[in-house]
Amino acid sequence: MTDVQHILPMQQRIIRSADGLDLVVDHGGPAGAPAVILLHGGGQTRHSWSRAVERLRTEGLQTLNFDARGHGDSDWSPDGAYFIGDRANDLKAVTSLLHVPFILVGASLGGATAIHAIHKGLRPAGLVLVDIVPEPEPRGIERVLSFMHSHRSGFASVEEAAAAVDAYNPHRPRTRDTSGLMKNLRRRDDGRLYWHWDPRMLDRQRSDSLGALPEAAETLATLPDLPVLLVRGLSSDVVSDASIAAFRRRLPWLEVADIAGAGHMVAGDRNDIFNDAIIAFSKHALHKEHHT
Repeated sequence: MTDVQHILPMQQRIIRSADGLDLVVDHGGPAGAPAVILLHGGGQTRHSWSRAVERLRTEGLQTLNFDARGHGDSDWSPDGAYFIGDRANDLKAVTSLLHVPFILVGASLGGATAIHAIHKGLRPAGLVLVDIVPEPEPRGIERVLSFMHSHRSGFASVEEAAAAVDAYNPHRPRTRDTSGLMKNLRRRDDGRLYWHWDPRMLDRQRSDSLGALPEAAETLATLPDLPVLLVRGLSSDVVSDASIAAFRRRLPWLEVADIAGAGHMVAGDRNDIFNDAIIAFSKHALHKEHHT
């Protein structure tokens, strides 16, 4: 869409949330071009999208890639405000940077956030849900939460953290380059490494945000002109054939891209195939928006 030499450098921006938290946003790409907003999953950071961002920008799209509240370099809430409504409000604040059509790409918790924001009135040109549906498989969600609940005492080394990730993702080749993993960890005064997210997010009343998804997703069914793509990792235990069928009953125009060899962390498992899928969808959705 745009020559590589015209792509503007990535800038780090700070957006203030409605309740006063600083949210760190990486923003780059051609000024005035349509945008893709990337929302990472629970326990991840914006760096989970680093390769996708690079590809999207070379395709001539703006990208906004931000750390959700309680994650990465964004503020932790002193009041433990981690309800899905808080996150949806944060997304709406991030979109205030834009005056162009945009696509939302949300993985897991990020996808749930996008659905809730649309339920509350946000209107993107398209929606990509990465391994999340309104009625996900309880066993898969419980495995995600169990992983996040574990290792509260931290890790002695980044290699130990990598071993924990490998155990969670047995279908993925073992982690050899740990430099990316270090972006999700912080060393505390005791010398140990800890996941860099606020453990209060796992309080039951806050981690039950997915329970509100079916009702919020009803809004999608009232928006037949909103293209929606579900990207599923075929090795995932969060999204099943049955949960896709239930989603399709709500949304007959739902598109599905199945990624072989990928689990719940689809973008990290099969990045090139994932990028191809979201770029093709984004171009189609934005073309449709332009001609509407």
